[in-house]
Amino acid sequence: MNRLILPALMILSAAPALAHPGHHHHDGSAFGTGFVHPMLGADHILAMIAVGLWAASLGGRAVWTLPTSFVGAMVVGFGLALGGFGLPLVEPMILGSVFVLGLALALALRLPVGASAALVALFGLFHGHAHGQEMGDAGALTFGTGFALATALLHAAGVALGGIALRELSAARGVAVLRGLGAITLLGGVAVALS
Repeated sequence: MNRLILPALMILSAAPALAHPGHHHHDGSAFGTGFVHPMLGADHILAMIAVGLWAASLGGRAVWTLPTSFVGAMVVGFGLALGGFGLPLVEPMILGSVFVLGLALALALRLPVGASAALVALFGLFHGHAHGQEMGDAGALTFGTGFALATALLHAAGVALGGIALRELSAARGVAVLRGLGAITLLGGVAVALS
């Protein structure tokens, strides 16, 4: 149980939402800027960790299918933004991803893997579009590689946390922890919406 406390606290202490147009942050390299970008928005962090948690809760091929679907669609959304193709309601969809994924965890929702992957891919498309809008003057390939890697690591953190909860605790307690993390994700979404 102690191994669950630090990751849960990390989720709760996510930074304010800065990973959106108008909030440029540069560290001198396109890769570094891209890598840090998803880490600067609480809504991005919450959604990406929730993808991993939900994947872990579903188990089996969902463990790799959900994160891969999210990252793949995110890259497509990034490309759309770079190509000048707008998407409607980008910010509401990003915030909506926090609520929907948090709710899926809190309710221990068990959709088929294909439906779950399609849902996270939809959200990934909008997250990627936001990254493309925010890129600024960074090099697209290295910036994109940076945020894709950071996203994959956030997914992996969620998968690892979910896996620990399900392996180290009884089945019922593990599910309860994941449901609790879903509730925390929902509360984080509320905090982002009110900020």
